[in-house]
Amino acid sequence: MKKMPALLLLLAYSCVLYGQQPELPPPHATKSYTNYSDVDGWDDGTKPIAPPGFVVSLYADGFQNPRWLYELPNGDLLVAESNSHFGFFKKIGAALIGASKSNSTKNSADRITLLRDADHDGIPETRTVFLKDLHQPFGMLLVGNQFYVANTDGLLRFPYTEGATSINAKGEKLASFTAGKVNRHWTRNIIANKDKTKLYVAVGCGTDHGEKGMDKEVLRANILEMNPDGSGMRVYASGLRNPVGMGWAPGTNTLWTVVNERDELGNDLVPDYLTGVKEGAFYGWPYSYWGQHIDPRVPNAPAGLVEKTVVPDYPLKSHTASLGLAFYTKDNFPEKYRNGAFITQHGSWNRKPLSGYKVLFVPFKNGKPAGEAEDFLTGFMKDSVAGEVRGRPVGIIVSSTGALFITDDKTNRIWKISYGARKPENIGK
Repeated sequence: MKKMPALLLLLAYSCVLYGQQPELPPPHATKSYTNYSDVDGWDDGTKPIAPPGFVVSLYADGFQNPRWLYELPNGDLLVAESNSHFGFFKKIGAALIGASKSNSTKNSADRITLLRDADHDGIPETRTVFLKDLHQPFGMLLVGNQFYVANTDGLLRFPYTEGATSINAKGEKLASFTAGKVNRHWTRNIIANKDKTKLYVAVGCGTDHGEKGMDKEVLRANILEMNPDGSGMRVYASGLRNPVGMGWAPGTNTLWTVVNERDELGNDLVPDYLTGVKEGAFYGWPYSYWGQHIDPRVPNAPAGLVEKTVVPDYPLKSHTASLGLAFYTKDNFPEKYRNGAFITQHGSWNRKPLSGYKVLFVPFKNGKPAGEAEDFLTGFMKDSVAGEVRGRPVGIIVSSTGALFITDDKTNRIWKISYGARKPENIGK
């Protein structure tokens, strides 16, 4: 049998659709590229492109690396502005965490900004620093009158008063997370269960595949569970390389997450994924991927560990940096979008041509994926071969008005996506 030419091999593996069980190439079947994107911004007047009937508008700009979003019960929108600020990343442009050639080496603002659009005209008239002097803040959560911030090195809790535009009290540290110099995946997301009796924190690994030693990965590549006061912390699920976005599938008690998988095994390894998280399950990192596919770079796993690896539910293609996750639980969008999952793909640095740089929609039925993913918000990519992009989506939420809000961290913007022309007095109805 003749050997398949490299180009045909690449095409054969790159045509796997979202959601299908992937036919994975062998490790290093194709070259592993270092291919940083050039972020050109939206100065030409363009903006992201949504399906017909949707309206995309610039909600706010002028941030410093807006990463994550959270909406308070009164409709105030909180924006976590943070970035890597370790010297190692400054030297190489943060390429290893999917950064671009743009503003990736700026210091972290280490703050949370509040936006208030009290008259619902689509323009926030109030903008204040809600919290400052944090340490790479990311996930945010309000439980009762307690506001939680997941810093890279620990979970903080602050007293919150409804309607407050800033918090000046000193935070109480409830839990510590491994950070330090080996902190490639520095974000920490947080979510509560439905009755607010448990908190879940997503903690990514410190390296790509444990190459600096597993002693640097203590309590990493996990989703951690704890009580609201920080006690009782335990590993809820492990072997998740870089879990970021989390959400509860509508109508169920199943936690879902999107996971950013490992690099440097080739152009089409390893697929990022969306998965329901099984309590106590192991998902492979660093020893294996997509079930029991062994990573040849990693020393042998503890006996019996790889054999119990759980296969993820839904592949999202390789090197897309799938980070944000939001289930659509409102009724403003057309029927097809209800209860489905929106996923932001921050984009590749380890693939040629580029992959990701868009927002996907995955339909759900009865709490599980029910069809192929489709592009929902595009236009971030200008030229995948030349490596030119306009922006990079990260955080995403479904607001109480039924609109989507998305952060574009490298262009310091927040985009709003609504459906149809809706009068302010009818918003949320």
